[in-house]
Amino acid sequence: MRSTLLRRAAVTTAALGLALTTAPAVAQTETETASASAYTYTYTYTNAPVRVTVTVQGPDGLLFQKKIFTWGHDVTTATGGTHKCDGTNGSAHATKVPTPTAALDHAAKRNGFSWDGTWYASFDDYAVETVKGVNGGGSAYWSISVNGTPTPVGGCQSEIENGDQVAFTWTSF
Repeated sequence: MRSTLLRRAAVTTAALGLALTTAPAVAQTETETASASAYTYTYTYTNAPVRVTVTVQGPDGLLFQKKIFTWGHDVTTATGGTHKCDGTNGSAHATKVPTPTAALDHAAKRNGFSWDGTWYASFDDYAVETVKGVNGGGSAYWSISVNGTPTPVGGCQSEIENGDQVAFTWTSF
């Protein structure tokens, strides 16, 4: 009787261990491959919330800086309307990912400030025009950088990751 209980416990423990090693863990933004026995499983996790620091630097100094959780989502601006802003813009990524402009949108909504941007269908992206009432106008624009590096594509196309520093900086020509 005791050996039967020990055998059942061992089988249950082994099955639980196998299930935990092959089951999807916490959502991540990249592809992982896990091996168990003779089988290989591939899981892709996308658009998981990430915690980033969003900084908005205006012509006269710091306008906003705070850590926020964000993910790619539909964004609505007064000028640009509602459009996706989840990394799939311009076919930049095959699946949804968190983006700098989505982070700005979450920061604004959660912290009581506004931003506006024009939607450019030809780029499948927004151009940020105004943040906290500060407009780039004809002689300046809002540049976007991640970890100090300007984004090579638009703010709805660049992927951001946990711990990134996302900056929107008023830049004159």
